Amino acid sequence: MVYLFNENAGKERFSIKGEDFKYLIKVRRHNVGDELGFRSKEDIKTLHIYRLSEIEPRSAAFELISSKIFEVKAKQELHIGWCVIDNKSVEKVLPSLNELGVSKISFIYCERSQKNFKLDFKRYERIVEASNQQCGRTEIMEFDTYKNIESFVAAFGDVKVFDFCENILGESAAFGRVLIGCEGGFSPKEKEFLKNQEVFRLDTPMILRSETAAVAVASKILL
Repeated sequence: MVYLFNENAGKERFSIKGEDFKYLIKVRRHNVGDELGFRSKEDIKTLHIYRLSEIEPRSAAFELISSKIFEVKAKQELHIGWCVIDNKSVEKVLPSLNELGVSKISFIYCERSQKNFKLDFKRYERIVEASNQQCGRTEIMEFDTYKNIESFVAAFGDVKVFDFCENILGESAAFGRVLIGCEGGFSPKEKEFLKNQEVFRLDTPMILRSETAAVAVASKILL
């Protein structure tokens, strides 16, 4: 853990109870005198360093040592337009995408997306917050939805498309927005619609799952 979110971060003194107490004292086994970082969601750019001053049976007290602006973020932004897949598959790779620095994910209901997949943004946000605390990132990944590929491309005409094709993404490629299909890829109708966009693939003979493609493309662009 690099830091912990707490609504009282910034105050001269505060105490923790409940799950935070269990995590820091019972799991991480912090002792009196240890210094820990805290941030508030309202002012995430500011890192507050506290000293653990007292441990009670069910609570722990902290005293502020210092506060400073300290941002941790990717060198560039990447917005992924991701055709909707199973929530469980998204949740497995969401921490990785967050650690890589993906700035935003727009979930798109394409023709081959199963319509019974319901997006759980609240859960996604909790996963991202936990990931931020582990990797140190000081930006909150954004999420939104689009009813189809046409509406997404209408909003973002500069999007590059990941698909099976002859064009291999180069080593020095750089762009800020990519569209990734769901399991089974894009339908013939969608492929026809996307023919005027720049389409690319990665230099591998293997067929990638949708979530693998998202992580691979993000790694290629952001690292």
